[in-house]
Amino acid sequence: MKTIQFREAIAEAMSEEMRRDESVYLMGEEVAEYNGAYKASKGMLDEFGPKRVIDTPIAELGFAGIAVGSAMNGCRPIVEYMTFNFSLVGIDQIINNAAKMRQMSAGQFPMPMVFRGPTASAGQLGATHSQAFENWFANTPGLKVVVPSTPYDAKGLLKSAIRDNDPVIFMESEQMYGDKGEVPEGEYTIPLGVAEVKREGKDVTIVSFGKIIKEAFAAAETLEKDGISCEIIDLRTVRPMDHETILKSVRKTNRLVVLEEAWPFASVASEITYIVQERAFDYLDAPIQRITTADAPAPYSPTLLKEWLPNADDVVKAVKKVMYKK
Repeated sequence: MKTIQFREAIAEAMSEEMRRDESVYLMGEEVAEYNGAYKASKGMLDEFGPKRVIDTPIAELGFAGIAVGSAMNGCRPIVEYMTFNFSLVGIDQIINNAAKMRQMSAGQFPMPMVFRGPTASAGQLGATHSQAFENWFANTPGLKVVVPSTPYDAKGLLKSAIRDNDPVIFMESEQMYGDKGEVPEGEYTIPLGVAEVKREGKDVTIVSFGKIIKEAFAAAETLEKDGISCEIIDLRTVRPMDHETILKSVRKTNRLVVLEEAWPFASVASEITYIVQERAFDYLDAPIQRITTADAPAPYSPTLLKEWLPNADDVVKAVKKVMYKK
């Protein structure tokens, strides 16, 4: 094992897949000459050249469309958005073409492509740069949605995403690119659609994904001092969602809290709640609790932003609520 940063895990995954398959290429704003806005493609231009690591204009709709067309012609593009907030400019190509082309062509056109970049808030960046759209994209049949939380998961899942024959939305975090973690020296992949129990527990299940899962781990440490044992599940892939891992845990703990950095209405947490009440209702000893951002655009003020975002204290309160403890 070696210890590397999250951004290095992303760069390694892309580079290894580009060495393995000449049809893979990377395109996006500042991915080449600048080594990536977050240095997640450092060194790739030098190794693969300007035909496979391509700087684009600030024209998300245009280069998303180019990627769709190239995927239809046998390439495996990786499209980097400087932030997924900018993907809204190109969302017509993602939703109406990438997600639907395989079905509309009766399988004649597989769509092997990855749209990747940072999601959700990254500090005081204002309302239009602090949005999480995992549930938006997961609502679309034909798309797969991946949100890793560690360098190990990021590398293994990105390699699987690049090899997949369907379009994959791969969502990272600006605030995690510097995070360090252990990654194997050799080749490995992580299958899409498989959640992981990151912490074993017996009293309550906490389901989360992406950078906000750190708040769940912080809360679990606090709750352990009060004699409450938390089991933490990292979804890793939002769609397809690993229902069985969640259900198995809930049948053991009989309580569920879902933590998500997104607005509450029609959230991923809402989907998980429905699945659990449908398939494990008789195992529940308390109503399911969900923790999300406030139902409002992200504020710029640091004081308001702190209140807007979920935190470990929110998780502690929700867990104690399902445990009927004060």
